[in-house]
Amino acid sequence: MTLATLLLPIDVVSTTGNLDVELSGITDDSREVAQGSLFVAVKGQQVDGHAFVTQVYRQQIGGVVVQAPFQAPPHVRKQGGPAWIEVEDSRKALGQLAARFFQHPSQALCMVGVTGTNGKTTVAHASQAILEHGGHRTGLMGTVGYHVGAECRAASHTTPGAIPLQAFLHRMVDAGLDTAVLEVSSHALALDRVEGCEFDVAVFTNLTQDHLDFHETMESYYHAKSRLFREFVVPAAKAGPKRAIINIDDKWGVRLQAETPVPVWTYSLRPGADIYATNVSLSMEGTRFTAHTPRGTVDIESALVGEHNVSNLLASIGVGLTRGLSLEDVRRGIRECRTVPGRFERVDAGQDFAVIVDYAHTEDALARLLEAARQLQRKRIITVFGCGGDRDAGKRPNMGRIAARRSDVVFLTSDNPRTEDPEAILRDIEQGVRGLSASERAASHVIPDRRAAIRAALLEARPGDLVLIAGKGHEDYQIIGTTRHHFDDREVVRELLAGLPDEK
Repeated sequence: MTLATLLLPIDVVSTTGNLDVELSGITDDSREVAQGSLFVAVKGQQVDGHAFVTQVYRQQIGGVVVQAPFQAPPHVRKQGGPAWIEVEDSRKALGQLAARFFQHPSQALCMVGVTGTNGKTTVAHASQAILEHGGHRTGLMGTVGYHVGAECRAASHTTPGAIPLQAFLHRMVDAGLDTAVLEVSSHALALDRVEGCEFDVAVFTNLTQDHLDFHETMESYYHAKSRLFREFVVPAAKAGPKRAIINIDDKWGVRLQAETPVPVWTYSLRPGADIYATNVSLSMEGTRFTAHTPRGTVDIESALVGEHNVSNLLASIGVGLTRGLSLEDVRRGIRECRTVPGRFERVDAGQDFAVIVDYAHTEDALARLLEAARQLQRKRIITVFGCGGDRDAGKRPNMGRIAARRSDVVFLTSDNPRTEDPEAILRDIEQGVRGLSASERAASHVIPDRRAAIRAALLEARPGDLVLIAGKGHEDYQIIGTTRHHFDDREVVRELLAGLPDEK
């Protein structure tokens, strides 16, 4: 594709140089610039791509896109040099250019976007299982990984940058897939990573405090999430119908329903929504309920545990019905979704107490996790958790308060401390614990080393107890400083359980 052809749909401020050059690729990373490629300079959160324009311009590239106004050094933009393109917003342009370079793959797929603070991964995995059972070849991109058929790649972000996103969607099309389910994070929406995508179905799970280190306010956080519904699921190049599926048990969902410009199906744990549940039965082995939908009622059996997962499954049912599946296909698809990695995942090595690993790392997710555990558990709940460093610090005391109030024993430990002092993070969490009276709070212990904290919790457990290890879920690493170390809660539990008979 020539640069001139690539630029056709873009609002360009000015151009100089040869636009008829054939492009070999597109990148926003100066380290990946190759002969004949287009470099798009984007101002990031930590690095400004414009700082590398002079460096890449000396190479045999196809061209450079910058955000106007950008004053190039005198020796840059010389006669006969690579093409120079100025645009109003290079971040938006990057998504549009990437989509065009990869032949607009979202237009060849049914695109399902799932957003919300909690539940995205479960809704996405359950939706994929339902759609696959109904005959739709479905790719998946989200927190746990990027899936095309049997191929799975580790996820660098919940929603990758614009170029890898479009490239992966293009791979789905090449592999013969007809549907893509994407977890769409608030960062991706705020940073225009999904620019150039057109969605057919958009799901909203909930909105609770998280990422305020980035968004600063809940209103700004909501504004980012709502972009999926206001901008990316509206009719554009595709002729098919659009649908939003929104949780109205959440106050932000009620607002979003009123502000969404496409047809909406609401869902709720209570009657009054388009999709709702009755006859809910919860156990450690799974969940049963009756789903009431615009297409009729269906009895659901799922291996997923907890009332919060009833809500997640209602959203997934809506996705399946929107794609024209029968209630029987939906029912069978849910039965085939046996587990979601790191989401209320049991670790069973034959011990006489239960161990659950879960990704809960927000106030709401931790509260829902502990609520689900309490509904299922008659004996003690022993909770191990921490909070990530270099992230929203405001939630730390609240999470400490939630854990101490809803558990019987709490072990406070490190999550991914990153560049923060782990003990300073733990002091923030302890504020919430100390704010409770002695009668309100659980016995609490502070053990900064996560492996040691898990070991202490397992040693504490008695027959019939439930040990919850929260915060990291599927993650197989721990970030200390700027170094990523291998650490998987599930692996650690299995290793420690193997040695427990000698210690207990």
